[in-house]
Parts: sequence; structure tokens; C-alpha cells
Amino acid sequence: MSDPTLVPMERLSPEALLGLIDAFVLREGTDYGHEDISIDEKRASVRRQLERGDVVIVFDPETEDVNLILARDLG
Repeated sequence: MSDPTLVPMERLSPEALLGLIDAFVLREGTDYGHEDISIDEKRASVRRQLERGDVVIVFDPETEDVNLILARDLG
């Protein structure tokens, strides 16, 4: 099993980054609590977490999947 590769958000086109963020925030099972939060607010929240480094983009060369994960979960 190969280690995932960190991908700086600046390496993605704006369209690709938005698509990745959308896939994350629209994923079934993503819980934002009891209040309704707009898609734009969810996108902005994830973008801020990426900019702070709390969330990172990883590429798995084995599966060729790209995902967002919490930086603390990198191990």
C-alpha cells in the first residue's frame, strides 16, 4: 500500500477545487447539526479550513482518488 500524496490547493484549478469541495460538502452523511446551512456557507467553511491547513487534499496513487481529510488524521 502506498502513502497518499498531499496536494497543495494552489495546484488545482479553481474549477477542480470547487468540484472537490462540492463533492465533500454534498457527500451523504455529512452532518452540519440542526441548522440549515447554505451550500455557499459550507463551501466557504471548507475553503477556510483548507487555507488554515486544518483540512488537506490527498491523492491516493493506488486508487487514483482525491479526497479531503482532516490534517490531524494523516497519522
